[in-house]
Amino acid sequence: MSLSIGIVGLPNVGKSTLFNALTKNNVLAANYPFATIEPNVGVVGVPDDRLKKLAEIFGSKEILPATVSFVDIAGIVKGASEGAGLGNKFLANIRETDAICQVIRVFNDGDVVHVDGRIDPASDMETINTELALADLQSIEKQLPRIEKEAKQNKEKQALLDELKKANAILESGKPISTAGLNLEILKEVHLLTAKPFLYVFNVDAAELNDKALREKLQALVAPSEAIFLDAKTEAELAELPDEDAQELLESIGLTEPGLTTLARVGFKNLGLQTYLTAGPKETRAWTIHKGDTAPMAAGVIHTDFQKGFIKAEVISYVDYIQHAGEVGARDNGKLKIEGKDYEVADGDVLHFRFNT
Repeated sequence: MSLSIGIVGLPNVGKSTLFNALTKNNVLAANYPFATIEPNVGVVGVPDDRLKKLAEIFGSKEILPATVSFVDIAGIVKGASEGAGLGNKFLANIRETDAICQVIRVFNDGDVVHVDGRIDPASDMETINTELALADLQSIEKQLPRIEKEAKQNKEKQALLDELKKANAILESGKPISTAGLNLEILKEVHLLTAKPFLYVFNVDAAELNDKALREKLQALVAPSEAIFLDAKTEAELAELPDEDAQELLESIGLTEPGLTTLARVGFKNLGLQTYLTAGPKETRAWTIHKGDTAPMAAGVIHTDFQKGFIKAEVISYVDYIQHAGEVGARDNGKLKIEGKDYEVADGDVLHFRFNT
């Protein structure tokens, strides 16, 4: 599985600059609304220092990290759900993503015009949330007659219909679906935007990255979610630098990791994701699964045949694997476990599956 995140925000908030940094992809980042005409999709590797150490033990030819797909769409303006700007066509491009990342402008730059003429993060968030909610109400209105018809013929659809009616009432009250205690698993079928987990990125001036008072003020806007603070221009610069130079730049502005690394980490955390590892001469690789997934489910991420024919999993924790310099050392020290179908995979487990074909 691959995590996908839709990037939304008003025009001229730094979305495309951020996307460029994420993908090192020179997407048009122009100073006017709707510079992003078609959705840009970039696949980004999730930073994971464990992979390099495993690869060194095996002499692996390739290192393949877990991936996140970012989808960058045109800026949202008031009335987008009604067709203003580039309208619903572009909201549709993020309906099937796993999460939505709101990029909110905090930086001041007289050369980059704010679409509303002022810097007001709370107002920008309200505009985004309102347009997403209105788009969901329209989507429910279109889908409700079909689902009502299906529910009469198929009792299993009745649960979806009930949740959809509740969702409609919640949206009309001005609240997002994601915090309303509904059955979000059932609602996945209808791809509602406000039912998705949200990440919040505040694009600040470089000089404000360590402004504690500002951070606390902005964090309060999105609590209990974790706010992510970055300067998209600095991130773009970091993406072009060699590792040592990038680390020096980070230290010079008082940071321990790039904002994009924080974004990937928080994305995994919010979606309840983790990775397990496989290693060999050909490749060392991280595989994305949900926390709580069993060994057969983890095997199925590699290939469905692995899940169907699952017999056992050979399991070594990453710490034991490194401490004992590989599989042989771990086995000799009693650190290799043989687990069955009920085993819940832990983050960083190094796995080898036994299965019937």
